[in-house]
Amino acid sequence: MKSIPVRLGFLGLALLAGLTTPTAASAAQAAPAPTVEEQRLDRAVPQEILRRSGFETVAPRLARALDAARSYGEARRAVTREGTRLWRRAVDRAQGRGPVTGDLSRDDDRPLYWARLGMTREVRTWEPAFGLTDRQRAALLDELERTSRGQEAIGYPHGKGLKRILLTGFDPFTLDRDIRISNPSGATALALDGTVIETADGPARIETAVFPVRWQDFTDGTVERALRPHLPEADLFTTVSQGRVGRFDIERTNGAWRGGFGDNDGIGRTETVPVSDPASQPQWTTTTLPHAAIVAAHTGRFPVYDNTGVTEIPAGGTEPVVRPDGPTPGSTARAGGGGDYLSNEIAYRVTLLRDRLGLHETLPGGHVHTPVLQFGAGNTTEVTDPEFVRNRLDIIAQVRAILKVAAESA
Repeated sequence: MKSIPVRLGFLGLALLAGLTTPTAASAAQAAPAPTVEEQRLDRAVPQEILRRSGFETVAPRLARALDAARSYGEARRAVTREGTRLWRRAVDRAQGRGPVTGDLSRDDDRPLYWARLGMTREVRTWEPAFGLTDRQRAALLDELERTSRGQEAIGYPHGKGLKRILLTGFDPFTLDRDIRISNPSGATALALDGTVIETADGPARIETAVFPVRWQDFTDGTVERALRPHLPEADLFTTVSQGRVGRFDIERTNGAWRGGFGDNDGIGRTETVPVSDPASQPQWTTTTLPHAAIVAAHTGRFPVYDNTGVTEIPAGGTEPVVRPDGPTPGSTARAGGGGDYLSNEIAYRVTLLRDRLGLHETLPGGHVHTPVLQFGAGNTTEVTDPEFVRNRLDIIAQVRAILKVAAESA
């Protein structure tokens, strides 16, 4: 997800509201219209994906629960229950648990994405008889986002002798180029959540979560809020996203810059990555993954590169310069190794959080870019094909192998 289009100002309000129950207003406020991202649901491809996976029942189930709610508290409980249920159902499907509904392969991440959008659209446009304030609606949307993305389900068993790995993935993106697109990082998160890798040093448990491709959510601190409680207990973390065709990249350096490409709601941002305490914000952060060991190991059919390049404005300069060997002292970031889009930003934010927690020397972590997930030759209309499935399965398996090498080498 390199330099490459919701309106979720509501989530920013929800973050201010926290987890407390909002106070009711004296009068109901009109429900907003569906977002740009949610409006894509009405196209033929999303409907086919939902139907062929059995996830077409998810949003209607939530709608019925909301219609039965007689208070904000009942609605909040319904949203929490159904959001959690969706994440667990998607993970179970990806990992072969439960009956198969529909003919899409189990490894497909797209049912989760489109079903979630159906749910958020139901919440966003719901107008209960008891009235709902903007603040309350924002809190419901925030709860739904967090529970349906696995962000509230991260948890490791107690006891010694078990390594803890934290991995994040992303939603599909660039949907206006090809609405059929899948994101192998999200598929990897579903396939690996709660699984155990046997390493030379003992077992390692993987916990995962998925993040949206929306600038505003990142501005509102969704990454830090979800991951801050878990980084201190982790032994290894990897943020994962889709990158270049035919290759994996271990991104050495992350930059504090947004390059402006449109997100899943068609919004672009060109600015310094907004973080708390910007006065102490560095222009660059670096990986602490054992990149040399990962690149040297045979982890699968795709080559793996140690990507050291960045784009910077040198100290005293005014124009961007590409640096193949990393940034120079005093420079200003214009692109990390992973570009200037949200994949670079999640890597920047999590490695900055690692450093601010004092874990730079003790916690291996960084960003892994997967190959672009490609359809079979000549497939320009079908939502799946055998090569598409094979490519996704191979990417998932190779990420798992990379994690094993990293856990054994860190």
